[in-house]
Amino acid sequence: MARKKASLDFEQSLTDLQTLVERLENGELSLEDSLTAFEQGIRLTRDCQAALASAEQKVKILLERDGELEEAPFDADQQA
Repeated sequence: MARKKASLDFEQSLTDLQTLVERLENGELSLEDSLTAFEQGIRLTRDCQAALASAEQKVKILLERDGELEEAPFDADQQA
């Protein structure tokens, strides 16, 4: 359940960040509202970066064999 929640949190943060960017790009916000949205965007960006770093670390742990990290090429066609 925790993995699903973390994934949902990441997806929600990313969606919220995209919405904020669209609002800022529209140019219809006041300066104060733009600054508030920017601050919120920075927080969301940091949350997303932390979630991605955590996921990357988990992948590295899963790929580790005999104390050595085995790099494997990612083939998106095989994943589909």
